[in-house]
Amino acid sequence: MNVILEIQNLKCGGCANTIIKKLLEIKPLNNIDIDNETNSVSFSYDNNETLLEVKRVLHKIGYPVAGEKNAVTTKAKSFVSCAIGRMNG
Repeated sequence: MNVILEIQNLKCGGCANTIIKKLLEIKPLNNIDIDNETNSVSFSYDNNETLLEVKRVLHKIGYPVAGEKNAVTTKAKSFVSCAIGRMNG
């Protein structure tokens, strides 16, 4: 199945690098793509458990799905994730 999720706090390529790196750890997940212009991540997955895991990981690293709570602490996590992505990108 393919899905596109609109996410919050996506700012730049550093963010995208971190998101891709973390999502690649989830198996089976394929065709991961980040679109900074639409604040979205798209990917292919096999089952709903995988989709839920992606959402959990995105929230944990500071990029919750649109409509989810986006507390100040979550925004702070996204800034850290972004900085790490820039350094490792």
